[in-house]
Amino acid sequence: MYLMLLSILAPILIGLYLLVRKEHLNRKHLLVTAGIAFVLTGALVVAALATAYGTSFTLFPLTDTLSIVFAIDEMSILFSAVTVVVFLCAGFFSFEYMDPNTAEARYNRIYLNQETHEKRYYGFYLIVFGVLNALCFAGNLITFYLFFEILTLSSMPLVLHNGGHEAIMAGLKYLFYSLCGAYMALFGIYFICQNSNTITFTAGGVLNSASDSNTGLLLITALVMILGFGVKAGMFPMHAWLPAAHPVAPAPASAVLSAVIVKAGVLALIRVVYYIFGSAFLQGTWVQTVWLVLTLVTVFMGSMLAYREPVLKKRLAYSTVSQLSYILFGLAVMSTETVTGSLLHVLAHGLIKATLFLCAGAIIHMTGKTRVDELRGIGKEMPVTMWCYTIVSLGLIGIPPTGGFVSKWYLATGSLATDIPVFRWLGPVILLVSALLTAGYLLPLMVLGFLPGADYDYSKLRNREPSLFMTIPIIIMTLLSLLVGLVPTQLVDWLMNLGRKI
Repeated sequence: MYLMLLSILAPILIGLYLLVRKEHLNRKHLLVTAGIAFVLTGALVVAALATAYGTSFTLFPLTDTLSIVFAIDEMSILFSAVTVVVFLCAGFFSFEYMDPNTAEARYNRIYLNQETHEKRYYGFYLIVFGVLNALCFAGNLITFYLFFEILTLSSMPLVLHNGGHEAIMAGLKYLFYSLCGAYMALFGIYFICQNSNTITFTAGGVLNSASDSNTGLLLITALVMILGFGVKAGMFPMHAWLPAAHPVAPAPASAVLSAVIVKAGVLALIRVVYYIFGSAFLQGTWVQTVWLVLTLVTVFMGSMLAYREPVLKKRLAYSTVSQLSYILFGLAVMSTETVTGSLLHVLAHGLIKATLFLCAGAIIHMTGKTRVDELRGIGKEMPVTMWCYTIVSLGLIGIPPTGGFVSKWYLATGSLATDIPVFRWLGPVILLVSALLTAGYLLPLMVLGFLPGADYDYSKLRNREPSLFMTIPIIIMTLLSLLVGLVPTQLVDWLMNLGRKI
């Protein structure tokens, strides 16, 4: 119990300490403090997962019927694992990326009047880390909703970080969309409380017998909550905040936004659909049909927009829109195989997309170039970074033996095995088209980078590989993403068993 609470409070309190400290903090001391906080939080999360699995505790009551409850189940383990790995790697990557003494930072400070504001960055970064741990460990719907709202407020400063007009507009859009979605979910919570004996997350759902007379209203409630929580997951039609927010945030912040923070929306939908309503209540209804339509529209639309986008980070942001709806499609089909594919894609996509954003950040940090067509020959100058980019790109496309291939295999075969009219075959078709578009927007940088052409001026080539603070996190996540695909058997068995339980 105490380890669970400490893994939430420790990063939040250290983050608040960095924010409220008025005295100047020597950069070496700042990085030591942040590094210790990263490692300590990761260790606390791992210890909590190992010792408190299957337990729950009530922190304090809000009302006679509502309490703040924390618990650890198998879903907590999956999402916590992704959170810890990505936050640790992106956090240490930040040590060089946010360095105010780099040439890029000096240029921004002198000519653009922009500071790196490291202390503020690490403060909010740690707070978000703790809030995400709280979301993973939330034991009931009201606890989840409380920290879901706090996540929006604490992560918005990461989007606003550079203080420019574009960042402010993107931050406000992120705030507006997220709050609208959360209020839609809150509307649904009122009705859930009236038609269930508990809001504690329970596999199979919690609706009581009285809900039979309110089926129509509960179906509307379910759709409203799916749309509301789907905002954080970038689901059409409330996806526009995501491609606006990612390009303006610092690259390591973009990595955690795309790999982890948006997964809060995915986790919310899993909790609502499978642990509150129950898949049996929604299967075969018009709500499932609407959800399937929205996910497939998002998959295709996100891939097409990414294919047409010339700015690298914005291209990756549109890719996130598409790839997240791969996960949502598998959840919407509601079969054991597609749920297994979705949960595996949570892990694979988290590792892959974080790596892609860190690679993009390393390229921008070392060259100052942001557009794909400006990066001819980059593979000759940054071979380690670009090889990592290449490997994880193949995973996102779905080429074996990567983790992305395994997850998409279960999504496609699971869909074909169902008896859902039209969608049983339309889903795999859209996923295949999206995979081709994914190759279309990721492969050109690889080709330009490694094969710049005979007319390229090779005399201008120079080594631009970043320091180990940037390179090692990229390599670690690349290897982990490969490992998911190379030895998936035990992981798939565990996720398949989890899919059967819910």
